[in-house]
Amino acid sequence: MAKTKTVELLGISVRGVVQGVGFRPFVYQLAAKHGLKGWVCNTSGDVKIEVEGEGQALERFLAELESQAPPLARIESIATTRLPPVGYADFHIRESIAEADKYQLVSPDIATCQPCQKEVFDPQNRRYRYPFTNCTNCGPRFTIIEDIPYDRPLTTMRRFRMCPHCQREYDDPLDRRFHAQPNACPRCGPRLELTDNRGNPIPAEDVLTTASQLLQGGKIVAVKGLGGFLLACDATSQEAVRLLRQRKRRPFKPLAIMVASLEEARKHCQVSAEEERLLLSPESPIVLLPWKAGSPVTPEVAPNLRYLGVMLPYTPLHHLLLRETGLPLVMTSGNLSEEPIAKDNDEALRRLGNLADYFLMHDRDIYARYDDSVTMVELGRTRVLRRARGYAPYPIHLPFPVRQILACGAELKNTFCLTREGHAFLSQHIGDLENLETLEHFETTIELYKKLFRIQPEAVAYDMHPEYLSTKYTKELQAQPNNLAFVPVQHHHAHIVSCMVENGVSEPVIGVSLDGVGYGTDGLIWGGEFLVADYGRFQRWGHLENMPLPGGAAAIKRPYRMALSYLLELGLFDPGLAFLKEISAEEIRIVRGQVEKKFNSPLTSSLGRLFDGVSALIGLRGEIDYEAQAAIELEMLSAPGVAEEYPFSIAEEEGKYVIKLGELFVAIISDMKRGTPNPIIAARFHNTVTRMVLRMCQLISEKTGLKVVALSGGVFQNRLLFRLTHVALEGAGFQVLSHNLVPTNDGGISLGQAVIANAILDNKKRN
Repeated sequence: MAKTKTVELLGISVRGVVQGVGFRPFVYQLAAKHGLKGWVCNTSGDVKIEVEGEGQALERFLAELESQAPPLARIESIATTRLPPVGYADFHIRESIAEADKYQLVSPDIATCQPCQKEVFDPQNRRYRYPFTNCTNCGPRFTIIEDIPYDRPLTTMRRFRMCPHCQREYDDPLDRRFHAQPNACPRCGPRLELTDNRGNPIPAEDVLTTASQLLQGGKIVAVKGLGGFLLACDATSQEAVRLLRQRKRRPFKPLAIMVASLEEARKHCQVSAEEERLLLSPESPIVLLPWKAGSPVTPEVAPNLRYLGVMLPYTPLHHLLLRETGLPLVMTSGNLSEEPIAKDNDEALRRLGNLADYFLMHDRDIYARYDDSVTMVELGRTRVLRRARGYAPYPIHLPFPVRQILACGAELKNTFCLTREGHAFLSQHIGDLENLETLEHFETTIELYKKLFRIQPEAVAYDMHPEYLSTKYTKELQAQPNNLAFVPVQHHHAHIVSCMVENGVSEPVIGVSLDGVGYGTDGLIWGGEFLVADYGRFQRWGHLENMPLPGGAAAIKRPYRMALSYLLELGLFDPGLAFLKEISAEEIRIVRGQVEKKFNSPLTSSLGRLFDGVSALIGLRGEIDYEAQAAIELEMLSAPGVAEEYPFSIAEEEGKYVIKLGELFVAIISDMKRGTPNPIIAARFHNTVTRMVLRMCQLISEKTGLKVVALSGGVFQNRLLFRLTHVALEGAGFQVLSHNLVPTNDGGISLGQAVIANAILDNKKRN
């Protein structure tokens, strides 16, 4: 007599990015494969499954639930409970359940998958040349979601009623478009429209063909993408790029390009295996690639630079436009200067009407603004410099539970961070908080994240700088009746902790925080800092020698002022230096007065300003058009293979190590007078800064015994300096922590602020 098989029932809760990625149909098919019965459904907090069957089949189901999950799913946890069997007759997918105060991770927008690309270019397919083709493996997610659970009525696709064919796909658990919320086709989905810059429709048999012809003819076209409008033009046309720069008021700041394929990217740039993986990844970011000599992309795209920002098409619209145009296209954010990217059609016409000649728009609304992410590969690893499309709002995982905290970030390259349990929701790139439009974007996006992830902060962390708009936003909150705790956080401490937490390190480290501006605990402007830090506290062990910043922000915009400041303060002013010939006598007199009288000249230890000063001193860049331009061009100029460095000294002052700069400037001036080429000077300067960092870390290590160094701050976007420093420290026996998914610049500050605030509040509670 055959032995009766025992039927068991498992209740399963799966958490992570498991909605909008084809997880329920995957579960349905997996249950069918193993002959199991039950159900699956989305909730506001997880995916719930009840699955009934024989024990070994359940074990196989559980194992494959994780090992064979859909490519875009990110499973964080699987919890199981044994329940009494109920005798399910089949397996089915239940309606979603909304639960109060529960939250679900939301998928970023994902680049078009290969099957969808194939359909778009297949003349026999009903989605042939349809620019809004997507499935559960690709397409818009975060930019169309208004609330969770992720179902079509809670997205901006709710106004498009699916045709019978699309509805069948949507309802079929065996179809890859099962419950693909943006599912649509030419019969029932969003449509393109081409207009002039006043919004008047342009008659066209085929909108894409006409738009492509306009781009080929040198016109600037504003293209509505996933998270906002991009300004497109022919990247090989000097005239078109110059016109775009003139209209955008962006004379020198590099522009990104989009090319049709990886093969096309290789025509313009060198592409390593890791860079290839990054270009082709579902995130599909801009990747900074070594620019090949002889590329037809005009130098106007990235003046004086050796790297080119390149991305591949990440929507069907981009694929079609690039294929039809047959050109590499500039694709830069649809904004003026540092305003937020335009996302709505009427808004774009109003804000970009003087920038673009034509508008390629569509009628699918964008709920959340979303810039392109920017990355590079250095020492074989991806480093995210601007975290947005493809990455946010996926959280940074914390190695410990935290309070619900809002961290407001810095002024430039702003992001905010909201925390809950073990998740730190680091926002997409917001921008420079220097105008009302960006501040409104900041406030609106905070409210969106609070709603999506059901976060009600009990504390607010903010930068100590009193003039940051993010700090002023916090001050306004403080003036309102609430029970919030407010925690000021020092800028460079936040840099180091953001690096520590990304690397899962909580024990004290030597923190090397190098940037342009950060408000210090002594009221001075820091930026060349050597700290000993953990999550809750830090000590400043050393810094660059303080120098006057004549005119404050004026010295940042005009690096020649920093060169003058160093020379005057160090007693090295020489009227015969070549760079002085470009500066009026009146300007020199004003700067001298500011430095000598300490008038409107706050002291700064910033390494960013040292880079500026050296760049101006050797005649490379006296005034800048974009942040860090002088430093970037100094890096680009540096000659390879140079081993020499300049002298410097380290003194102990008031219990701190201070890097003295007099010998460095004497040596640079000596090189200049003997005619040493600028590329050699630039390389020697980079070597010297590397040696400064190494020597300071060695001195601190000798006193503390610490052998772990965390590198953070915007200066470490400098690939050459980062590489030299990382190699030198490791060669001296240090373990080096650096950023990968969290920006090393001020875009990573908010993560550090949140973790520090949590640690400070923990300490207060214990005491």
